[in-house]
Amino acid sequence: MKYPKQFCIQGGTENDKGGAFRIPFQGRELYVIASHGGAWSHVSVSLENRCPNWKEMCFIKDLFFDAEECVIQYHPPKSQYINDHSFVLHLWRPHHEIIPMPPLIFV
Repeated sequence: MKYPKQFCIQGGTENDKGGAFRIPFQGRELYVIASHGGAWSHVSVSLENRCPNWKEMCFIKDLFFDAEECVIQYHPPKSQYINDHSFVLHLWRPHHEIIPMPPLIFV
């Protein structure tokens, strides 16, 4: 996991387990919380008035993860939903497992 230190507003060093970031992108500010503890790397991305879109999530993915790393966005069972913020999306990557992917022909 990478931490873009130029956008850090709290934590976000190699010794920290995470940090908070304010990242400009195409005239908007993306608010990001990133962490890498408990065998998972995690990035949450939010805006003030709507959920991040695909282009914004791709931009953040490339800032915090290597280009060839696969990260995922979960849609858990409804009984496990937690919605503390209506305009946030999450990216996840396990540290010790390879994320299975469908064959390219399916995509």
